[in-house]
Amino acid sequence: MFTGIVEEVGTLVVREEQSDSAVLQIRARTVLQDVSLGDSISVNGVCLTVTGVQPDGDGAGIWSTDVMAETLRRSSLGSAGTGDRVNLERAVTPETRLGGHMVQGHVDGVGRILARTPGEHWEVVRVALPPELARYVVEKGSIAVDGVSLTVSALSPADQPEPWFEVSLIPTTLRDTTLGGRTPGDPVNLEVDVIAKYVERLLGGRP
Repeated sequence: MFTGIVEEVGTLVVREEQSDSAVLQIRARTVLQDVSLGDSISVNGVCLTVTGVQPDGDGAGIWSTDVMAETLRRSSLGSAGTGDRVNLERAVTPETRLGGHMVQGHVDGVGRILARTPGEHWEVVRVALPPELARYVVEKGSIAVDGVSLTVSALSPADQPEPWFEVSLIPTTLRDTTLGGRTPGDPVNLEVDVIAKYVERLLGGRP
């Protein structure tokens, strides 16, 4: 489990295509400080397993991970290429502060940046989301966008054919995550609040 608080932005340095998967090698520093094989690291909101680590000089390193076809199909990692910057976060521990919200690293769908509106001290970003996810997104609720825990500040009207939501990004988020460089048309991984899905499932099962 993660909290959606990005620890650093890494760089995808190698992508090796396989018949039904891909091997990614990502250069990082902070998330490798206490890493072990088999640990989980969130990459743009996708929970991936560390399969190898090698030093890369100056305290940094390159870690490897296998990405299955299902993950490539359901997330923006399917189109990620060499040189792309990615948000990284280590899995939480019992001592970790939950600064964001409960994020599983299980992407529910891929959204698309629609617009960015700069403000004096923040920036409002509008994101289109798949219609089947709209019912899980509520104003003032939480959503993970490329692994970043954000609060929904506005929603599209109920009759909108293409639903969207808005989030307000503070300077720290703009500077320290990949969301600062996303432009209209760019895909982003979305994970809705898992509690909403459990509640829906439980209520749907009532006689």
